[in-house]
Parts: sequence; structure tokens; C-alpha cells
Amino acid sequence: MLASGYGIYAASGWPWKAALFPLAIGVPLFAMALAEALWVLFGSTPAPAEGAELAVRSPGRAVMVGGAWMLGFFAAIILLGFPVAVPLFVLLYLKLQGGEGWVISIVITAAVFGVFYGLFDALLHLPFPAGLLFSWLGFA
Repeated sequence: MLASGYGIYAASGWPWKAALFPLAIGVPLFAMALAEALWVLFGSTPAPAEGAELAVRSPGRAVMVGGAWMLGFFAAIILLGFPVAVPLFVLLYLKLQGGEGWVISIVITAAVFGVFYGLFDALLHLPFPAGLLFSWLGFA
């Protein structure tokens, strides 16, 4: 919450075109972090059913898995560029981590690509550099 709050605060003084990307990421991130914090503080945990065993989850493993997804996303951005990395990440995350079906994964990926392309490329004309892989192969 602190990092996204600071990002929103810092970007609020920038010109609109420069501030849009940090605000588009920071505002939803802050809202979700706030909701999670409130849920943890004020939410209740349901009591386990009679005779049910509690599943033991390793917080360390969850942090490592989340960190691996983030590092993979950063690597995809560097190697493939934002326009390819964003929909690829969404599709892979929904299928592999979320266990969603193909239809919902493709529909959500297409929607994310449409919003990403429509907002940043078509509407704002923000140039995103090609990924290193495309540059090395001579496609950019």
C-alpha cells in the first residue's frame, strides 16, 4: 500500500500523459492492497468442519511462487516487450497458476490485450520499445 500510495502521490504532479501509466497501475493496486489489509484485520476465518484436517500451507513457498511469476513477467517484458509480455503473462498465469479453462483464459487475455492496446497504443500513442529478443533477431 505504501509503495503504490507513494507512486500515486508522485505521479499526481506529472503531466497527464506521463502520469497515466503509474496511475492506471497504482490506483487499482492501492485499492486491492487496502481491501486485503481490511480483510485481514476485520475478516473472520470460518471454523473448520468437524473432523476436517487443516491443510498446512507454506507461506515461504507461496512467496517463492509469486516471486517467480514476477521475475518471469519482468524477463518477458525485457525479452519480448510490453505488448507481447502482458497478454502472454495473463494467459500463462490464468492457465498454469489459476487453473482456468481455455475459454475464460483466452477471453480475459483478449480483453486485457484490447484494453492495453486501445489505451496505450491507439489512444495515447505511447511507444513501447521492442523486446531484446526481437531486436537480436532483427524483427525490430
